Amino acid sequence: MTIGGWLSEATEQLVQAGIASPRLDAEIILAHTLREKRTYVHAHPADEIDLRLEEIANARLDLRLDRVPVAYIVGHKEFYGHLFKITPHVLIPRPESEEMLTLLRKIMPTTMELPAMATTKRLVDIGTGSGCLGISAKLLYPELDVTLLDTSKTALQVAEKNAAALDAEAQTLQSDLLSNYPFSPDIVLANLPYVDESWSSNSPELRHEPPEALFASKKGLSVIQRCFEELSHRMRKGGIAIFEADPRQWSEIEKIARENGFLKVDQLEYATTFKLH
Repeated sequence: MTIGGWLSEATEQLVQAGIASPRLDAEIILAHTLREKRTYVHAHPADEIDLRLEEIANARLDLRLDRVPVAYIVGHKEFYGHLFKITPHVLIPRPESEEMLTLLRKIMPTTMELPAMATTKRLVDIGTGSGCLGISAKLLYPELDVTLLDTSKTALQVAEKNAAALDAEAQTLQSDLLSNYPFSPDIVLANLPYVDESWSSNSPELRHEPPEALFASKKGLSVIQRCFEELSHRMRKGGIAIFEADPRQWSEIEKIARENGFLKVDQLEYATTFKLH
């Protein structure tokens, strides 16, 4: 079969399965199988695919038809301009999470000037998963002391590999929120479980991601509430916490934040910055 023929057939199957980006997914799967870039499959539609590689591409297509996310099939995902190794033990980085780094860049110039931050500048990425947030922060601000926290030892192993591959000096620590972290953080990035299992918008792909990193009780807010409670007596005064959540949750999260001494200082659609007063 030719490259163009395989892409056409694969795209049609993905369309019939209700996949949102059928052509793109087919191109990514085939390019990964051929160990080429997507531009290669665009430029060589008449080239024939080796039979063994066609079988591998078909097997990967079957996974996608079963709604396995593309990132798990190819083993990586781009986030904030860097390629991160991804396994089914970690959440797939999402574009909306990049808003947390946008907010970090907005507060860093003033944060770094605070007298309380003059000696130690500790950033903690809570629930790090692949490490995409904390590692990206370290690459943006090498002067930060960055620690990647997660309850999952397997997830931390993925984060360690990503840090090494991207030459980012970041420590990893197995911890439930801040329970094992020995310092007072200055900046916290918290992309915690916040999905309510009852939400009708939950996609079939979610069943392939680690549920403990996705779902939380109390309308998705139980872990976020615990985190604010811990931060209220663990952070330095004036410390900054940037959370990700669903837009429909922000009013309740702001209430939780105020009850724990935090005030909102900035907000985007999926991320909000809070300051401990």
